[in-house]
Amino acid sequence: MSALAALEREIVDCRRCPRLVEWREQVAREKRAAFRDWDYWGRPVPGFGDPAARVLLLGLAPAAHGANRTGRMFTGDRSGDFLYAALHATGFANQPTAVSRDDGLELRDCFITAGVRCAPPANKPLPSERDNCRAWLDRELALLADVRVVVCLGKFAWDVIAPRPLPKFGHGAEADGGRFRLLGCFHPSQQNTFTGKLTAPMIEAVLRRAREIAGLPAAPSPAGATTAPGSP
Repeated sequence: MSALAALEREIVDCRRCPRLVEWREQVAREKRAAFRDWDYWGRPVPGFGDPAARVLLLGLAPAAHGANRTGRMFTGDRSGDFLYAALHATGFANQPTAVSRDDGLELRDCFITAGVRCAPPANKPLPSERDNCRAWLDRELALLADVRVVVCLGKFAWDVIAPRPLPKFGHGAEADGGRFRLLGCFHPSQQNTFTGKLTAPMIEAVLRRAREIAGLPAAPSPAGATTAPGSP
């Protein structure tokens, strides 16, 4: 077993945060009507992607009926639909959709993880829960030796990993994270994508910038699309 696979098994067995354990398991029992036939994952969600990745995407936490249901980061919800379409458009994913752990999705030069590994009530982890989970991220990064860029999906992720004093978060913001470069990106939540705060060209521009910093070949740009990260 690889060191990354062994770490994944440790993460999945974690019960450090009683509030999160209770919530993730309650959601898995009660389910959403649309997913009543699903066997919910209901456990911490490990990272996913290419062990040789040069770009790491850091999110907030699993969605209650997304990754907490499917067991894979950003899989099975609207945020994931938006994110994986962008990853496919920029050469990081072999397909634009993510619906289950066995759907054939593969990532290239990219790894996806989160600051908190269990679905939190109201999607708001407590500071203590964030701190409990930090060791998992540190251990993942130690094993992902080729990572050169961390794309922070939202301010929560930025605050988890950015150096102190905290550099200002913003879409397209960049900061020195020591071993890697940090890139800010608005989170692909429905609140952001449905209101136009985050558009497909905006997130694709950040991902193209990540490829550039990581020294990866440029992904083809769609005709007429902007290549500069924008703000609303």
